[in-house]
Amino acid sequence: MSPGPLGAVAVGPVVVLVGAAAVLGALVGGLVVRERARGRHRVRLEQVAARLGVATGAPSANGDDELAALERHVRAIRAEADAAADARSLLQQALDTLPQAILIMDSSGLVLERNAASEAFVAARHADALVEAAVGELVDSALRGEPSSRTVELFGPPRRVVVITTTPVATGSEPAAVAVVDDITERRRLEAVRTDFVANISHELKTPVGAIGLLAETMQAEDDPAVTARLAERVQAEAVRVGRTIEDLLELSRIELGQLSELEPVAVADVVTEAVARIRPAAEQAGITIDADAVDEGLVVAGEHRQLISALSNLIDNAVKYSDAGGSVEVGASGHHGEVVLTVADHGIGIPARDLERVFERFYRVDQARSRQTGGTGLGLAIVRHVVANHHGSVEVESRLGEGSLFTLRLPVARSTVVAPPEPHDATHPLPERL
Repeated sequence: MSPGPLGAVAVGPVVVLVGAAAVLGALVGGLVVRERARGRHRVRLEQVAARLGVATGAPSANGDDELAALERHVRAIRAEADAAADARSLLQQALDTLPQAILIMDSSGLVLERNAASEAFVAARHADALVEAAVGELVDSALRGEPSSRTVELFGPPRRVVVITTTPVATGSEPAAVAVVDDITERRRLEAVRTDFVANISHELKTPVGAIGLLAETMQAEDDPAVTARLAERVQAEAVRVGRTIEDLLELSRIELGQLSELEPVAVADVVTEAVARIRPAAEQAGITIDADAVDEGLVVAGEHRQLISALSNLIDNAVKYSDAGGSVEVGASGHHGEVVLTVADHGIGIPARDLERVFERFYRVDQARSRQTGGTGLGLAIVRHVVANHHGSVEVESRLGEGSLFTLRLPVARSTVVAPPEPHDATHPLPERL
């Protein structure tokens, strides 16, 4: 056998063995490194588990049970944290929906929790700074265990009234307080309106009822038929006044509570005709002419026929009552840019500038003496305002003292209606140029 082949045959197994040893050494080395790494990992896990208060148990053969137990516990803690975060988010959303401002503060004055409505009072300026200062004072009392409340009036503009209420709460070792800021401006306004309404209606009904009682008592002691007849006429007039007041109140209540769910096409010319016919007898008796010639034909609005007639007849009636004998009232209707414009103009006593913003209030009268003479209830223009609001329109008034007034109603045109272009008003009956 030659050395070459022998050497090759002899060396071959050595090479193979050397290669196998190297591979085995590498495998063993890898296992050792892996075991050492696992040992270090296990030590770290046991340290974490010890801090978390989790018992890992006795080491197992492969050391994986402790890791699985810890992972399950971590997942449980993470699930609890997610659930707590969801609950906190839900609570915050619920607080943000409240109209009242809510703040939870600790003993150092730090805001722990708050809702969206409270942002205006945190680092506030101007009027809201007064609320912030009041909250701070009341929170100090609550932190001492004394619940308190205070009403703060802010003169604006706009004028506002808020009620601040603070209550102590327990949050462990540290005291805390909850502050609630409630804006009661609208509530106060409604209470004032209700109070004024009761006072006004009591006065409006008490006067004619008292007059009826006095007249009836006088009639009992009167023997002269002529005097008795005059007293009976007065009783009848006062009874009509009471009836008119009650009728207007009922009409106003119906209009305020009425829901115009289905609007119907209403011809404006028909509304004008019926409204004028309703007031014409009283106008003729007062010596006043009603001119309704300046009404464009073909105008149609979407609304309720009865309410529209009520609004327009109240405007015409108001114009007649505040016009002098021999005067005139002009009623017009025209189409402009997708809306119908109704106008009622008079040449009467007019309205002072200071009263223009209040004429649509219930029972408000510019001239108390004239109202008593004409028997007005003070509800007509309030009815007009509510009718216009129900029909998504607007009402405006222009006036000059001693020259007359112009009331303008703007109502949306019915969608299916094509409005003809407005024609010029009859020159013989123009609307007041002064306005």
